[in-house]
Amino acid sequence: MYSFDLQRPASLDEAIQALADEDALILAGGQTLIPTLKNRLASPSALVSIGRIGDLKGVSESNGVVSIKAGTTHADVAKSVKTYPALACMAGNIGDPAVRNRGTIGGSLANNDPSACYPAAALASNATIQTNKQSVLASDYFLGMFETCLDEDELLVEVSFPVPDCADYQKFDQPASRFALVGVFVAKYGNDTRVAVTGASEEGVFRWTDAEAALNSHFDPSAVESLEVSPDGLIEDIHGTPRYRANLIKVMTKRAVAACK
Repeated sequence: MYSFDLQRPASLDEAIQALADEDALILAGGQTLIPTLKNRLASPSALVSIGRIGDLKGVSESNGVVSIKAGTTHADVAKSVKTYPALACMAGNIGDPAVRNRGTIGGSLANNDPSACYPAAALASNATIQTNKQSVLASDYFLGMFETCLDEDELLVEVSFPVPDCADYQKFDQPASRFALVGVFVAKYGNDTRVAVTGASEEGVFRWTDAEAALNSHFDPSAVESLEVSPDGLIEDIHGTPRYRANLIKVMTKRAVAACK
């Protein structure tokens, strides 16, 4: 690793102040940042560890909304969320126990890995993402692979998920990493169905609008049967071709819809 200063602020205000230093980076669960530093792919002047900030941890549920503080681990989301079972189940199947007990929802959404699970949940739910500077809907937050609307000195504070009438997340994971080769999160709000896909696109998480339109007319797996996903712009790697991922999107969507009913 490169040398750097490690700061451990005790409050949100102290963390925001520390971020004002040039080249400072937030250290949450460290599941992405630590390997990045080990491989010398980043050289921050300082790491601002937010693990001790109690105001950045916890889950609350009221009035049909689940609000999760950014420093809450995947394991705590899985254990604490009661009114949004699909979200809790998704969190409980991220990585392995070590990852779930260190990784945080804020770190996942700030990093926006193209194969991460939380971006699909946030986009399908059109969650509200609160930072120290702004409140932004998930539909405006994700800008592309590893890209978000966050500024360099902006800290993600809380994520609020409207609870749908029904929802489900289906993930076809890569066995070694347990990242999604393709993951599909389906959330139904009245007559409005949202379908978010992760793990498949070179542009990161996205909504499959053709499936949404079909499911809004007839919420049943059969509604997706006649649809085809274009392989253009989908990821090609040793785990699968673009056409393979295109087919998986359709298969995972049908499974998610079937589980919603």
